[in-house]
Amino acid sequence: MSKGRIKKVAGPLVIAEGMKDANMFDVVRVSDERLIGEIIEMHGDQASVQVYEETSGLGPGAPVESTGVPMSVELGPGLIKSIYDGIQRPLEKILEVSGTNLLSRGVEVPSLDRDKVWEFKACKKTGDKVEAGDIIGTVQETEIVSHKIMVPYGICGTLKSISDTSAKVTDKVAVVTDDKGEDHDITLMQKWPVRRGRPYKEKLPPDRPLVTGQRVVDTMFPIAKGGTAAVPGPFGTGKTVVQHQLAKWAEADIIVYIGCGERGNEMTDVLNEFPELIDPKTGHTLMERTVLIANTSDMPVAAREASIYTGITIAEYFRDMGYSVALMADSTSRWAEALREMSGRLEEMPGEEGYPAYLGSRLAQFYERAGRVFTLGSDEREGSLSVIGAVSPAGGDISEPVTQATLRIVKVFWSLDSSLAQKRHFPAINWLTSYSLYLANMGTWFNTNAASDWMELRQEMMNLLQDESKLNEMVQLVGMDALSAPDRLKMEAARSIREDFLHQDAFHEVDTYTSLKKQHMMMQLVLDFYNISLKALDQGADVEKLVAMDTREAIGRFKYTEEDKLEGAYKKILDDLNAEVQKIISEKEDF
Repeated sequence: MSKGRIKKVAGPLVIAEGMKDANMFDVVRVSDERLIGEIIEMHGDQASVQVYEETSGLGPGAPVESTGVPMSVELGPGLIKSIYDGIQRPLEKILEVSGTNLLSRGVEVPSLDRDKVWEFKACKKTGDKVEAGDIIGTVQETEIVSHKIMVPYGICGTLKSISDTSAKVTDKVAVVTDDKGEDHDITLMQKWPVRRGRPYKEKLPPDRPLVTGQRVVDTMFPIAKGGTAAVPGPFGTGKTVVQHQLAKWAEADIIVYIGCGERGNEMTDVLNEFPELIDPKTGHTLMERTVLIANTSDMPVAAREASIYTGITIAEYFRDMGYSVALMADSTSRWAEALREMSGRLEEMPGEEGYPAYLGSRLAQFYERAGRVFTLGSDEREGSLSVIGAVSPAGGDISEPVTQATLRIVKVFWSLDSSLAQKRHFPAINWLTSYSLYLANMGTWFNTNAASDWMELRQEMMNLLQDESKLNEMVQLVGMDALSAPDRLKMEAARSIREDFLHQDAFHEVDTYTSLKKQHMMMQLVLDFYNISLKALDQGADVEKLVAMDTREAIGRFKYTEEDKLEGAYKKILDDLNAEVQKIISEKEDF
């Protein structure tokens, strides 16, 4: 264990000398207050330490002690429903210990509760052969999450002892004897260094979607299970609400939400909302399957840099159990700002806009940890980790380095548009500038599992929206009256797609979530209006009467129809549409 002394303090950066026996990324304790930090650079016996707590009052000569272990997280029962800071310190426990809402310096609280007793149910027996990743037993962590206790990485052998028991996270629940005859105690808890991805057997192709219930996402720009997506947008365009919606409704077993450098009131919304939200799949609160990492903008900047690694390591742990995990990082721009600040204090050569030259590679290291995989272990277990990162470009300029570096890595780009937000169109995802590179891989899945004509209808809607964009330029020059009847109808159909399909009310109890079946019906209704009306035009119907049909109101309100009433409502609207169009055609013939 290396011990040194502070030579220089520069904000969250501390230079310590006499640290020649320490290693890169070792966790250190700084000063007599034992502030927690991490070595991020070594020069001879001098170590640059990133301190994760407020450093005011520190001075040269104060002791610095290396713990000899890298920055790691504790993984075990008790993670779910917990609220941590960026380095996995439980905020509620810190509140109990310090008695103040502000983070006290040097508080040492274990990440997992050492006193709580869990009921361990063994699913292997003495004498069984086990290897790293094998599930040896389970703990019912919450009513809906069964926490699977796995053999830690690097251990392989025969179970010497195992039984059902009541245990704390540090208690021994099994013993594995390896090939050399050495015994390894297995506890309910294991540790893992945050900057190293957890291993797996094989990465699988991204050919099935993460269904979110958000129409613009699922239909237009879907994300794959195990995929990566970015949500860049200027202030006020609804990035955080989009992420809240995905956290609430995405088809994931576990949610890890990282509030990285965001405003405190936004994290407060999450903390207040999630315990009250009833998960429709389980009937329990959303917190029963959520881990929250709160590292708000007023917390130490260095811990912000660590927070996304803490979050993704916890997410990988649940992925290894065979769960589908969705991770929300809000926002990676604030993380990059922390990276820039630390880089500046290290006096590194700045890259574009002052960000370090390694910004792109650090972002890639984070996003590349996503994926759908076969996990370690003798049984074939599939888990997935989908990563959705919000980006907050200054002034909404997506040509800035963080957004551009992110877009080079992720496969889905949901472009939030301030002009749509100003028109109160939410989610404000621009359908002309967004994209999903997973579409080609997932077309077969949608056509097989959702509807045989899903991709065809989607393409027809996209064509109408693109045509509307071109026609809009003409309308602005010469007015709507100058358009031909088919073009006028096309504009109305595109308006219907925008207002009735793409616009979705996150706060409406029915419209907040739309199943794939309902999304398909909504696509059909909007396109039926267009195609039936187009045929009516050929038969001499008046375009103004077609556009003003009463049935259009019913098509627009179909999104508020409850799931168990879809069939009847859909059939009635279709019948009314055909009847009304026939009436308009017959009026023309009478005339």
